[in-house]
Amino acid sequence: QVQLVESGGGLVQPGGSLRLSCAASRGIFSRYAMGWYRQAPGKQRELVAGISSGGSTNYADSVKGRFTISKDNAKNTVYLQMNSLKPEDTDIYYCNARQRPEDYWGQGTQVTVSS
Repeated sequence: QVQLVESGGGLVQPGGSLRLSCAASRGIFSRYAMGWYRQAPGKQRELVAGISSGGSTNYADSVKGRFTISKDNAKNTVYLQMNSLKPEDTDIYYCNARQRPEDYWGQGTQVTVSS
C-alpha cells in the first residue's frame, strides 16, 4: 500500500505561482510512474503532468511552458511547479502513483486562481 499526501495548494492571483508537493509513504519512484491530475466539479479528472520512473516527462497542452513536474527520490516527493497561473487552472489537484495493476491517489489539494 502507498499513501500519497499533497500540499501546497491555495489562493493565488492570475499570473502568480504555486508549487505543489506530493509525499509518498515509501520509496516508489524508481518503479512507479507519477502524475498530477486535476478535476473540476462535474468534469472528468484530467492529466496535467506525468513523470516516468526513468524521469521522462509529459504535459497537457494547456500547461506546457508554464508547469514543471519533478521528483526527489531521496525525499520520496514529487513536485508540480506552476507559473503564470490562469483562472482556468482553478481545480482540485491530485497526485497519482501507478504501476499496473497498482494505482494510488492522494486526497487532493485545492488550487484557486482569482483576483
